[in-house]
Amino acid sequence: PLLSRSTVYILEPLSPEDLKNILEKALLDKEKGLEKYKVKLEPKVLDFIIELAYGDARIALNILEFAVITTKPGAQGVRNITLKIIEEVVQKRCLLYDKTGEEHYNIISALHKSMRDSDPDAAIYWVARMLEAGENPLYVARRLVRFASEDIGNADPQALQVAVAAMQAIHFLGMPEGNLALAQTATYLACAPKSNALYKGYQLTQEDIKRWGPLPVPLVIRNAPTTLMKNLDYGKGYKYAHNFKDGYIIQEHLPKELKGRKYYFPTDRGFEKEIKQRLEKLKAKYKESI
Repeated sequence: PLLSRSTVYILEPLSPEDLKNILEKALLDKEKGLEKYKVKLEPKVLDFIIELAYGDARIALNILEFAVITTKPGAQGVRNITLKIIEEVVQKRCLLYDKTGEEHYNIISALHKSMRDSDPDAAIYWVARMLEAGENPLYVARRLVRFASEDIGNADPQALQVAVAAMQAIHFLGMPEGNLALAQTATYLACAPKSNALYKGYQLTQEDIKRWGPLPVPLVIRNAPTTLMKNLDYGKGYKYAHNFKDGYIIQEHLPKELKGRKYYFPTDRGFEKEIKQRLEKLKAKYKESI
């Protein structure tokens, strides 16, 4: 029934000339194409790609992009693409996937959930699946950095450092040498203690900001660089924590509408357990002194 109300287009295979034009434009495109990679093609490379694509521009572009991204730059940053390189790409062609399609997000989901469930074997497998399929290694690195904060957080603060270091390694080494940095990070994150306390806490702040809007900063913690501001009681009564025992002081830091509001609830896992115990000890000590 829906088909009867739709306009149906029959897509015919593109001619070799059309495919060649598309590939050449991709090589010259500075914004969305491959021009920035300084690509030099061996004779007959385009013809070989066209032959393999069977009239499908997506296949042709995938092969060319995969070959360019996975080839290490040579002298003066030029990437020399040979027929042999294309042959190697073709051997892996079954792994190529649409980077904006369903399978792309399925594999990212698989990696994320494998790390969350503390499965390092699955984590390293899904990282390899993406990299061997030609995924942008920086995209993988960004997902690892996000995971380090979202699913580990302060349970292991070093996790974020490890993930950021992996991204820096990709910039420094490029591919394929950078693949092990991503694999190492994925296994580290998978084995680390887990906490989503930061993620949940940030969600709570978003809800309050949406509900209350831009509430004013309490006067006691406002900056007072001018006489006028001091006369308006900016910073009046502020207590400098370092002047107190344990470097800890209770004073109001949230807007009055949010007084007593709690956002961060550290877990009993990893380093957060120590954070939780320290905060509880300090608060109990303060209450006893009132």
